[in-house]
Amino acid sequence: MQATVTTTAPIPGNYWNWRGHKIYYVRAGEPDGQRPPLLLVHGFGASTDHWRKNIAQLSGEFQVWAIDLLGFGRAAKANIAYSGDLWRDQLHDFITEVIGQAVILVGNSLGGYASLCVAAQRPSSAVGLVLLNSAGPFTETEESPVARRQASPNAARKLLGKSFGLLFRQPWASFLLFQYLRRPSVIRKTLQKVYLDQTAVTDRLVEEIYRPSCDRGAAQVFASVFSTPQGEKVNVLLEQLTCPLLLLWGEADPWIDCKQRSARFRQHYPQLTEHFLRAGHCPHDEVPDQVNHLIRSWAIAHL
Repeated sequence: MQATVTTTAPIPGNYWNWRGHKIYYVRAGEPDGQRPPLLLVHGFGASTDHWRKNIAQLSGEFQVWAIDLLGFGRAAKANIAYSGDLWRDQLHDFITEVIGQAVILVGNSLGGYASLCVAAQRPSSAVGLVLLNSAGPFTETEESPVARRQASPNAARKLLGKSFGLLFRQPWASFLLFQYLRRPSVIRKTLQKVYLDQTAVTDRLVEEIYRPSCDRGAAQVFASVFSTPQGEKVNVLLEQLTCPLLLLWGEADPWIDCKQRSARFRQHYPQLTEHFLRAGHCPHDEVPDQVNHLIRSWAIAHL
């Protein structure tokens, strides 16, 4: 089944059937026997569309894949329990069944946490890992309450806090909240808070995030974030990790204390490489030229 993604240059998309659910993905560039493919994994509420600026450039030197996590983008909005383990298994199976070789995983926010789960717990699927403002909880005894909230893989929990999170476990309350947050004007305001460069918050970007929220089942997916298990702690995953790791931080991110999380990552994986960029929560979309250059240079040097 074919579809078309609106990108800097149109890229044909396909659907893959995973556990009875339609999963959307795009592929660009030719296989290179000297370089592993890249697999780009979006954050909460985003989709393959969020990588259009990166696919356009990186596909000149790498085969590039991007995938919608189950529940987001053009993927099915299944009424199931969502978790890091679920997305880990989705990504691992996609790499095994569709790509057919180990990849460099590149993940932003929630997609970064899912990618870390794959690289740490399914090491045969990853030869390298790039995390951009990655989410995911560290062990609570290691962090202050503020840091724990910032590190949560759940953007909604960060925004609402614990007491509101308990309230919105109620189906009627989460539905009303979803209807409010999915409004294009609210999407725009949220993006403006987490993007340093306001000119990057375009009508196109707002539409790309709004459109999947109109799909049947989208409200149920949103509601599930209040009961989703947190999954394995980041520090435990880092102890299991064996492949090269590149961290890219948009240092103006209001949701994540990048300096503090950087120190935690280094504590558990000191051999990593990292760069801090003048950007917000989504540096790949805000400063794509810098991000693409850093990924390319790191991949060539380390892999």
